[in-house]
This record gives sequence, C-alpha cells and structure tokens, in this order.
Amino acid sequence: MATHASIRDSIARRPCSSQPARCSELGLTLVELIITITILSILAGAAFPIARFAYKRQAERELRRDLWMMRDAIDAYKDAADKGAFQTKVDSQNYPPDLETLVNGVDVQGKKLKFLRRIPVDPMTGKAEWGLRSMQDEPDSDSFGGQNVFDVYSKSDGTALDGTKYNTW
Repeated sequence: MATHASIRDSIARRPCSSQPARCSELGLTLVELIITITILSILAGAAFPIARFAYKRQAERELRRDLWMMRDAIDAYKDAADKGAFQTKVDSQNYPPDLETLVNGVDVQGKKLKFLRRIPVDPMTGKAEWGLRSMQDEPDSDSFGGQNVFDVYSKSDGTALDGTKYNTW
C-alpha cells in the first residue's frame, strides 16, 4: 500500500502531468521559433517571384484581348462602311477617324451602330491611351498621322515574358 509521501514523490518526478506551466516540453524554444520563421521566410521569398510572374502573364493576356477587341471593332467599322451602311470621309479609306467613334457609334438608318462599349485601359500603362496608326503611316511608325485609325498598339516600352516589346504587338 502506497503512503501519502510516496504518492507525492511520484508526482514530483512527473512535472508535466501535474504542473504544465513548469514543464520544459511544452511551448516552443527560441531555436524552434527561429527555424520556423526562417523556413516561412524562404517559402515566402520563393512564392513572390512566382506571383509576380503570374500577374505579368495575366496582364499580357488582358493586353492581347484588348488589342484583339479594338482591332476587331476597327475591322467591323470598315466592313460596315465598305458595304455602304454609312458614309465616311473620302480620304479615310472607310476606317474610323478615332477610337471614340467606335464607342459613340454612327447613325445607320436612324439607329446608332456601336462597335465598342468602351475604350479599354491599357494594362501595361494603366491608362486608356493607345498608340494609333493610320493607313498613311509607315507600319513601324510611332507617330499618328491623324487621317484614320487603321491599327492600335500599346504605348508601353516594357518587355514581355517572351522578350518582345509590348508596343510591337
């Protein structure tokens, strides 16, 4: 039969079971905390370039989509003008005079025919300003002649993930 003193001695030998505040096995030591923070820092440092790459790739997709949408609207305007749906200036070769005309639309038999809902924001510059080319401009020209809008391009001088310049897309 155990005595009161022997029970007290057995409890004293097991400090974690009766006195968790004094137990050296509970909680984190400073070394464990430093190791954990170091591992998390390494993982965060590796994730940041991946996130930046994904963001840039998404912006490039948006730029391609916006350019395609505006070029498609320019082509739709020209097709409608070529079919005689509305009159254009003689020297315009049936291309729109500016991007706002694609948004505002033209009158066709008493109805407004619109080609774009809005001029999109260039994801590379953050502005709704685009470089324009007319039929009279050189293909690689960066100055707009102002006669008509034949093509659009980004005004960004940045380089894409594939090594090309955004303003050449």
